[in-house]
Amino acid sequence: MEILAFIPSPSAGEIHLGPVPLRGYAFCIIIGVFVAVWLGGRRWIERGGRAGTVADIAVWAVPFGLVGGRLYHVITDYQLYFGEGRNWVDAFKIWDGGLGIWGAVALGALGAWIGCRRRGIPLPAYADAVAPGVAFAQAIGRWGNWFNQELYGRATDLPWAVEIDAQHRPVDTPSLATYHPTFLYESLWCVGVGFLVIWADRRFKLGHGRALGLYVAAYTVGRFWVEYLRVDDAHHIAGLRLNDWTSILVFVGAVAGIVISARLRPGREKTVEPESAGDGSSSSPSAPAGRRAHKAGAKASPASPATAKSAGEKDADGDAEGDGSSPTSAVSTPESSSGAS
Repeated sequence: MEILAFIPSPSAGEIHLGPVPLRGYAFCIIIGVFVAVWLGGRRWIERGGRAGTVADIAVWAVPFGLVGGRLYHVITDYQLYFGEGRNWVDAFKIWDGGLGIWGAVALGALGAWIGCRRRGIPLPAYADAVAPGVAFAQAIGRWGNWFNQELYGRATDLPWAVEIDAQHRPVDTPSLATYHPTFLYESLWCVGVGFLVIWADRRFKLGHGRALGLYVAAYTVGRFWVEYLRVDDAHHIAGLRLNDWTSILVFVGAVAGIVISARLRPGREKTVEPESAGDGSSSSPSAPAGRRAHKAGAKASPASPATAKSAGEKDADGDAEGDGSSPTSAVSTPESSSGAS
């Protein structure tokens, strides 16, 4: 098979800064997490949330997601760690690769739910905000498979084929050097999914978990055909790989969730994050309106020149807000403008 061009693989999956190893797989995961939190934070603020909330909840979601992703991989590929001649300790070596997206999303959602519950935030609204960022994080994380020379597809001589070193090739094709770069296919697909969710969210004002549902449904379509190309060991059911069946079931569930959510709760959430106790009037949307209303009332109410002058002096000095007609009104005005919205 004549190879005209190909994508070379890294000669090593890690580099060393003195005694400290920097592993490409872990580096890609970390960059992906930062991108997801950054973009999710921006989208959360656009929806009316506060800066820092997404990062605070990510402290719960990310560790849960990593544990869930690893558990799914170890459970579905247990023969790699508990078979004959295998070392079960390798199940903890996450830097060598092996994160199942299904487990990562499932337990990551549990961690996000815990974080949202502690902040009094609806999980669907949070999930909608971070959904495209998660897709971009997946796109970046897939390049970790390139560093580890894993999860590639069938042998091919296409110009964008990836070259695999002899020690990482399938046992039945040891003489073939180039294969479908399925990590690249899935990475590009995830980028497209991320932009699709952003566009659809702006166009249709998706809410109550529907942006998340769109991300899940779109991702599973791409994962189905990418999974079909892969040649790594996997369990099969009725001729399909286990992850293909998972993609089908998750796709059906995501589409059903979108339809049910649209019928029960059309539109988007008006409030995504409640005002916390002790906030000043500067962070409360009702406070400025209250002050404007009282100032308008001061202009409309009749008052003696002396009283008006007194009120003007107080407003200028910032000591009181109101019409200045009585000490009682000056005291009660801030209370009435900072009540529960």
